[in-house]
Amino acid sequence: MNTQLKDIFTGLIFFTGIAGFIAGEYIISSALLAVTTLVSNVNANSKKNLN
Repeated sequence: MNTQLKDIFTGLIFFTGIAGFIAGEYIISSALLAVTTLVSNVNANSKKNLN
């Protein structure tokens, strides 16, 4: 996957987590937001190591 596709995928997961939180699906949205945080940190660290 290229970085743009990873960023789009992370954004979609994030907005799905926010929508789930608003809808009252707290456990699912918490898991989605945790995955988003993890993926975001991994992407940031990999971009940092490339420079």
